[in-house]
Amino acid sequence: MVCFKDEAMHRTCNILFGAAVALAALTGCAPKDPPYGTEYIRRLPRDGRAIWAVAPAINLSGQREVDSLLQADLVYAQVQQVRGLTVIPVNRVAEVYAGLGIEQVHSAEQAALVCDLLGCDALLVPTVTAYDPYDPPKLGASLHLFRKPGTYARPANVDPRELARAASPPAEQSLPQEGDFLQAVGIFDAANGSVREALFNYAKGRNDPVGPMGAKEYLISMDRYCSFVYQSLTGDLLRSMRRRG
Repeated sequence: MVCFKDEAMHRTCNILFGAAVALAALTGCAPKDPPYGTEYIRRLPRDGRAIWAVAPAINLSGQREVDSLLQADLVYAQVQQVRGLTVIPVNRVAEVYAGLGIEQVHSAEQAALVCDLLGCDALLVPTVTAYDPYDPPKLGASLHLFRKPGTYARPANVDPRELARAASPPAEQSLPQEGDFLQAVGIFDAANGSVREALFNYAKGRNDPVGPMGAKEYLISMDRYCSFVYQSLTGDLLRSMRRRG
C-alpha cells in the first residue's frame, strides 16, 4: 500500500514537472509585440522662435483631384510639430487672400503684405508638381518660404494687384524668385527603394506596428504619404535655414 502511494505521488510529480516545463517553453517562445517606435522631433535652428502662416497650395500637377486646401492642411500638420514654431492655419491665409482679391502671392512684396496683415514672420507656400495616388504612390512638391523683411513697413492704401503687376513672374513660373525666401523641392516616388525606406522610418511612432496593415498603410493612403513628403521637405527647409544662418 505504501509502495502504491509512493508510485502515485511520483507519477503526479512527473506530470506537474512536465507541465511546468511545457509552460515555460511556451512562454519563452511566444512572439513579442514589436516596439511602437518614436518619431523624430524637429526644431528651429538655434532653438529660435517664429510665427509662420501656411498658404493654400498651388497645383501644377495637372491632376484635378488635388485639393489645394487639403494639401495645405497636411503641410500645416507637419510644420506645427516643429519646436519653436507657431503656425497660422490655412483658412486664415485664405481669408486674407480673399480680402486682398488675390488667389496666390506673385511677388515678395505681396508676401510681406500678407505676413504683415497676419502678424507673422513668414509665409509658407506649398506647390504640388506631380501627383499619383496609386500604389506605389508618387508626389512631387515644393515648400517656398517667404520671410518678411525686418524693416518692412506697410504702405498706405496699397493695391495688391498693382504689386502683382509690378512683379508678375513669367507664365511658366509659379512663384516669384526674388526677395528673402527659402525653398525645398523634391519628387518622392515610392517605387524607389530609398524613398520606401525613408517612408517606413517615418512610419515608426506614427502607426500601430501590430495593426492589420502596419507601415504599408502609408503606401495605400495618399494623405499619409503626402504627410511623409511634407515632413521630409520641412526637414530640408530647416537645414537650408541653418546653412544660411
